[in-house]
Amino acid sequence: MLARRFETATPRGTGLSVRLDARAGRLTGPTSALARGFAQGNLVILPKADADDFLRFCQRNPKPCPLLGVTEPGSPHLPALGIDLDLRSDLPRYRVWRDGELVGEPTDIAALWRDDLVGFVIGCSFSFEEALLADGLEIRNVSAGVNVSMFRTSLDCAPAGRFHGPLVVSMRPYRPADAIRAIQITARFPAAHGAPVHIGFPEMIGIADLGRPDYGDAVAVHDDELPVFWACGVTPQAAIAAARLPFAITHAPGSMLVTDLLSSRMAL
Repeated sequence: MLARRFETATPRGTGLSVRLDARAGRLTGPTSALARGFAQGNLVILPKADADDFLRFCQRNPKPCPLLGVTEPGSPHLPALGIDLDLRSDLPRYRVWRDGELVGEPTDIAALWRDDLVGFVIGCSFSFEEALLADGLEIRNVSAGVNVSMFRTSLDCAPAGRFHGPLVVSMRPYRPADAIRAIQITARFPAAHGAPVHIGFPEMIGIADLGRPDYGDAVAVHDDELPVFWACGVTPQAAIAAARLPFAITHAPGSMLVTDLLSSRMAL
């Protein structure tokens, strides 16, 4: 699988500057390593009629779905997560779902917004990347300038109402000693998926080929490295597809909402 390179904003900056880049169309790709120090979030937008079931899905599956914030019905704003934050325009790319099928990937969803929509922002593993980098650990997708590798697994999430489906994981390769250190570091960030859910032996969780991720881009895994898997906030997209929801909006995998929350404040 060929990895894609994307137009991105500058690595430095703030959550607000990245959101403004996305709003203006200057940022259309992954947000990994952007606005270092600021927490990032996955996005799910659902009609109010489905919101209670999805909230229970998040509560029952806290590893892939650690909630950072929920909007009031009809409001695209979450002041607690950022000033001048607008869920309709402030992510680089979105996904639109109808009857469980992906029907589009726009860069703005203002024309699709409705008064009954509820937005959920879910913690993201990009939020602990700065801590890994600060400890001298490479993040392969950042080094390669591509999106993180993400895979559907054979592990089932706990169902809630109409929501069910497989756990999705993100993968970063490390030598064994570095994998141990990565576990220690990321365990301090439960609001960003916390410690890995699996290490090595991808076939044990239903992953047949690391070179063919279900989402994102493939990265090299060297002979002396183990694939390390973290729970991923793309999991709700698999649940939306399984439930065949009439309508939903999510972030495009890797294209996150960058908040004004400091990642360091999320650590235990």
